[in-house]
Amino acid sequence: MDTVPDAPGTMPSPALTAAAAAMNAVGAGDRAQWLACFAPDAVVHDPVGGSPLDPEGKGLHGRPALALFWDVAVAPHKVAFEIGAMHPAGDEAAVVASVTTRLNTGIEVRYDGVFTYRVNEAGLISSLKAYWDLQPMLAALNGLGSV
Repeated sequence: MDTVPDAPGTMPSPALTAAAAAMNAVGAGDRAQWLACFAPDAVVHDPVGGSPLDPEGKGLHGRPALALFWDVAVAPHKVAFEIGAMHPAGDEAAVVASVTTRLNTGIEVRYDGVFTYRVNEAGLISSLKAYWDLQPMLAALNGLGSV
């Protein structure tokens, strides 16, 4: 999917608007636009539970950490989202999606996830939690096969 749509038939939701903008920026490879979606004190857990960039699983805090996340985890690859469902709820939204990542090695990794977004009063993302299994991605990055 080239762009993430607004959720049809739902009330306007700042959280869904921010989620769509962030996912579209990832798909377009637009670092500046992606960072602009986040509050200065935002916390990102991608994935929840920890990763090589977040070994303790406490999340990445603030735009400098998010910029590093982009540079290491997003920029080298091409990422596309296929949205299954979008569920707004007040200042939060949950997005169910399949993600295809074409690694810089040419290997494609596809995984399903649930992504929760919380926005502040300005409509900027203050919290992003991405629930997906990191192990297939790590295996592909380490050259142990495609998924």
